[in-house]
Amino acid sequence: MQGDELILLTGATGFVGTQLVQELLRGRPDARLALLIRPGKCLSAAERAHAIVPPGDWSRVEAVSGDVSLPNCGLDAATCERLAAETTRVIHSAATVRFDHSLDEARRMNVEGTRHLLDFAARARGLRSFAYVGTAYVAGRRTGLIREDELGAGQGFRNTYEQSKSEAEALVRSRFGSLPCVVLRPSIVVGDSRTGVTSSFKMMYWPLKIYSRRLWRTVPGYPDAVLDIVPVDFVARAVARLAFDGAALGTTVHLCAGPRGAATIQQIADRAQEYFQGPSPRYVNPDLFFATVRPLLFLTLWGRKRRVLIDGRAYRDYFSMRMQFDTANAERLLEPAGISAPPVMAYLDRLFEYCVASEWGRKAVPAQ
Repeated sequence: MQGDELILLTGATGFVGTQLVQELLRGRPDARLALLIRPGKCLSAAERAHAIVPPGDWSRVEAVSGDVSLPNCGLDAATCERLAAETTRVIHSAATVRFDHSLDEARRMNVEGTRHLLDFAARARGLRSFAYVGTAYVAGRRTGLIREDELGAGQGFRNTYEQSKSEAEALVRSRFGSLPCVVLRPSIVVGDSRTGVTSSFKMMYWPLKIYSRRLWRTVPGYPDAVLDIVPVDFVARAVARLAFDGAALGTTVHLCAGPRGAATIQQIADRAQEYFQGPSPRYVNPDLFFATVRPLLFLTLWGRKRRVLIDGRAYRDYFSMRMQFDTANAERLLEPAGISAPPVMAYLDRLFEYCVASEWGRKAVPAQ
């Protein structure tokens, strides 16, 4: 029965969270949403919620001022008790996705935030599911096919984001026996597959932007390196579905393009070259580039090109990945509902078109 559903959602104002709010409101018309939102410097939690919720749905949405990194998620005792009595499902998608945080900073949000939500879930007397939105890149520096039931395999990590998300997932998995949990692992999330719309121009967008502006053509990576990206509309639909699927409980699900749908760096670069009418990309061994070429360039380049060298360090490992993500659980659980990740190359041009139309996020694009 949907009428008694109260879904507590964290991360609602983030890139995936905003789309997930729309999906839940549309797909669960009788459910109510409690959005746990950290107040901003200038906006209250309610004001931030109103910015992402259509006016016609305001009666179904409660903005709860809180902070997952704090004990009891920053809630006062009365609010915490009321929510514990009413909440039937928790979807935890709040996280810091920055690569440059110290490990302590990343753990405060990603690990302790998850611990606080799990503790809340343990007090929720009518809880039916706890959906944790992690990342496929808990696989760290592994290579080969990464299976959904695998987590710790002695792998190292590229950054504190990956490490802290791995530690957070381990916490969730440790509660599989006592809480109705499901772990959801998206890969790199990009714009809408139908419209290209995005509010985040990070990850693959940054190298595309500097390439389209003729600032850089050297790729410190391997042409056959695999880039697994998924559109935000697929991720939102999948999370909204699996949070209500009893068959998903106790499992881990890769929300990824997978071996059938992912693309290589060369495939994406070749299409970008055609679309942007740019020069042919040059591939350089990444170890050689960062050990020898980059230090020399850093001494000779100035202005925007030197800025590229600085900003590009965060993405160095993602051009040389030798891993793919198994999607057996995703296919088993989602395909009967008509939900599947589209192949990367099927919607790549729509991402490019939105980048150009929005001037890489600098200009508003009218909704179509």
